[in-house]
Amino acid sequence: MNSDQMQKEIRDANVTYLMLAQNLIRADKAEAQFRLGVSEESADIIASLSPAQILKIASGNMLLCRFRVDDDVVWNLLTNHTPSKVDNDATAKLHASILMAGRFSEAV
Repeated sequence: MNSDQMQKEIRDANVTYLMLAQNLIRADKAEAQFRLGVSEESADIIASLSPAQILKIASGNMLLCRFRVDDDVVWNLLTNHTPSKVDNDATAKLHASILMAGRFSEAV
């Protein structure tokens, strides 16, 4: 993948992310903040963006979204690759969601 292709992929990902975020925020702001891991101020800004502003912001060379999974515990729960393998995938994913939600509330 060359530089131009990578820039296009980043732009496409940013547009998709901003449009999804905006739709989620407009539908249910509190739930969107939780799911996206954004502050109330960020949610208000994203909700108010015009389509032209979304395209302009998205055209930068950095991804606007980021992984909130930043440790082995959560990755292992999500991928179910823990040494003491959990038999129930739903339980493991729920545990991972609880951990990520707790970290979001600490950050806010």
